[in-house]
Amino acid sequence: MRFQSILLWAGVAALLVLAQFQFGWPGVAFAGAGLVMWLLLHFTRLMGVMKRAANRPVGHVDSAVMLNAKLQPGRTLMHVIAQTRALGERLSAEGAQPEIYRWSDESGSSVSCEFEGGKLARWQLVRPTQD
Repeated sequence: MRFQSILLWAGVAALLVLAQFQFGWPGVAFAGAGLVMWLLLHFTRLMGVMKRAANRPVGHVDSAVMLNAKLQPGRTLMHVIAQTRALGERLSAEGAQPEIYRWSDESGSSVSCEFEGGKLARWQLVRPTQD
């Protein structure tokens, strides 16, 4: 995670320096406007995901079995929230690693997801026993 952050900021700096050398200050202004637009697009997407998740109960999903089938390792928490359209019920302590969240459906089935470094590492489907 730290390496990606350093790489991102190095790329931004390289883009601005390249724009300065090629086009002068108008190039820096154009590259800066492009970066701001990119940030606004990501912010708008994040706000849309959170707005949809705010309208549902915490930790609720329509089908835990379908969620289990659609999960993929390496996805971020934001992608999982967008997929479930609900915030997960936090099971781990605040700031603890790995972060563990659970989504349950009405049949009693639930999916517990473990996020390490902000990425989905493992998940487990738990189904109620049938008598």
